[in-house]
Amino acid sequence: MKLITYNVNGIRAAFTKDFLGWLKTADPDIVCIQESKAGNDQIDIESLEKIGYHSYWHSAVRKGYSGVGIASKIKPNHVEYGCGIESYDNEGRIIRADFDGYSVISVYVPSASNIERLEFKMQFCHDFLTYIKELRKTIPNLIISGDFNICHQAIDIHDPIRLKNVSGFLPMEREWMTSFIAECELIDSFRFFNSEPDNYTWWSYRQNSRAKNKGWRLDYNFATYTLKDKLSRAVILKEAVHSDHCPALLEFNI
Repeated sequence: MKLITYNVNGIRAAFTKDFLGWLKTADPDIVCIQESKAGNDQIDIESLEKIGYHSYWHSAVRKGYSGVGIASKIKPNHVEYGCGIESYDNEGRIIRADFDGYSVISVYVPSASNIERLEFKMQFCHDFLTYIKELRKTIPNLIISGDFNICHQAIDIHDPIRLKNVSGFLPMEREWMTSFIAECELIDSFRFFNSEPDNYTWWSYRQNSRAKNKGWRLDYNFATYTLKDKLSRAVILKEAVHSDHCPALLEFNI
């Protein structure tokens, strides 16, 4: 099984940059999308179906904002839209697809451009941790994929000293992620296979950051410990350029 997570920074814009051609070549079994920035009626679901994908979308109430989706070659047994908390579900932050023996979540953690949004982000993070812990009681095998808008360790950001007081690398955000991984019994799949620096999934559009590889690793495929022996490969797909993010791939046997 090949699973890809990808913050596309607008699914309609990605489609104009040959997203479908790339998807056919990459050939994942499941792709988790974040920041679709489109209503369900604005997404070319038919074109995805033509190349073999069932797709499901949880859009924000506000137009052109946030939104998550899951496209899968295997039809899920069930799709859950949102987490039951209205303030998050109105922003299209979480979608879950249940398959035989495991479930996949596509999540888009809020970013924080001011104190008010930082408070919202941290509340979301704490509630999401509780949601996952509760979910694991009935669904022990989980893959949680998405843009977490947090770099966990110094190795995950290009300038940890200068950026230590910037949202996305604040001590409380990093501490939350440590707790999230420990309490939900998760594996950061990329770091499970790769301990090298300079591996990022997001670059600012400013100052030629991507060419200089001045990036942040914000996008993750987490797997529960119960799937540890099933994981076979995890890589970052830097060549995909539909967005300011790039995709992250997880391969597993199930």
